[in-house]
Amino acid sequence: MTDKGAFSFRKSERIHSLKQIDELFGGGKSRALSAFPIRVVYRYVHRLPTEAPFQVLISVPKRNLKHAVDRNRVKRQLREAYRLNKHLLFNSKQKHSDKGMDMAFIWLDSQLYDSDKVHQNVVNLLTRLAEKLWNKKQKTESSNS
Repeated sequence: MTDKGAFSFRKSERIHSLKQIDELFGGGKSRALSAFPIRVVYRYVHRLPTEAPFQVLISVPKRNLKHAVDRNRVKRQLREAYRLNKHLLFNSKQKHSDKGMDMAFIWLDSQLYDSDKVHQNVVNLLTRLAEKLWNKKQKTESSNS
């Protein structure tokens, strides 16, 4: 990852397409991890080298947090934690420029948490995703050999 975009969260890194969202949640190839109160649903995809390798969707259901102020706060915490720690994923992606991942961070609880707790859980999820991405790469390399 270049230093220029190391701690940014650009529009190209966000999921906007309804088709992409449907494939993430409706396809059969998605997987999920949880670190309460956050759940991440992810799917491996092929990307062009010019595209952002990882794209993110952040969702805080109204069912869990009734007030828009609270939902916006949680979304801001999740975006900031991802922005500061996305390098964990980029470091595991060094060799394969055509592989990528779509991710959806979903808030599960009806309570608010400190930013430190949210940050810890996002780091936990991103390191686990990086390990899974690394293991998937090693399996595909060994099967190609």
